Amino acid sequence: MPKSEKELAYLADLYVQAEWTRRFTELVDKHIDLTETENLAYLNAGTGEHAISLGEKFGKTTDVFASCENAEVLLIARDKAAALRSAVDFSQIRFEDDSFDAVFADASFAFGEEAAEVAEEAIRIARVGADVAFFLPSAGSFGEIFSLLWEVLETEDLGPNGPNVEELITQFPSTAELKRLAESLGLVNVRRETVNEIFEYENGEEFVTSPFVADFLLPRWLAPLDEDEQKRVVDALAKLIDDEDGSMAFRFSVKATLVTGEKG
Repeated sequence: MPKSEKELAYLADLYVQAEWTRRFTELVDKHIDLTETENLAYLNAGTGEHAISLGEKFGKTTDVFASCENAEVLLIARDKAAALRSAVDFSQIRFEDDSFDAVFADASFAFGEEAAEVAEEAIRIARVGADVAFFLPSAGSFGEIFSLLWEVLETEDLGPNGPNVEELITQFPSTAELKRLAESLGLVNVRRETVNEIFEYENGEEFVTSPFVADFLLPRWLAPLDEDEQKRVVDALAKLIDDEDGSMAFRFSVKATLVTGEKG
């Protein structure tokens, strides 16, 4: 049964931040400096972990405004900020055009055309000359999973409603495509940084039952299937992982990519 937004927000705070988002935000922290920034907008701030850490690090000189994806994650972010006495302003408002000296955008779950929409929104609210950064997986991510998923879908013979694995693979842009996208949207001095992140699970069962995978990845990838078909695919995927890897841990990789530039 699909989980509610409240349940997903709780799981995101417990698992997604540690297992997924942290790998991207560490890349941001390594390459971005806000010491001379008056204000920062953070789009798709989730339950607030990274925005709050930026507020702690740069809050004496930089005002941080963070937009959350829905009311449930907003509630967690605000509670967390209150507990830590953080000055970060969490909301769901639509920021005005040309308003910020710097804009960060988490596009790590913005697959396909959604990534371009996130980048466009980040650039819209940045002032001319502002630093803009967005981060997301790039081409080559999840390849180990998709190759197995392709085999499972062929074996299960789910007909025309089955997910198109080729489309899942091509939904992640190359770093060259990301550079062209950023430039087409008005960024100059575009730079890209990519690290190969490895995710490891003891076996197929641990992989498919991980909250990050079970509640945030598989529902998107298997969305065309009904609940019974999804269960068939997930069970077969877990079995195939164990058949392929035997006693070895199952690993997959993600190309965590940070795109930065200035609004021209």
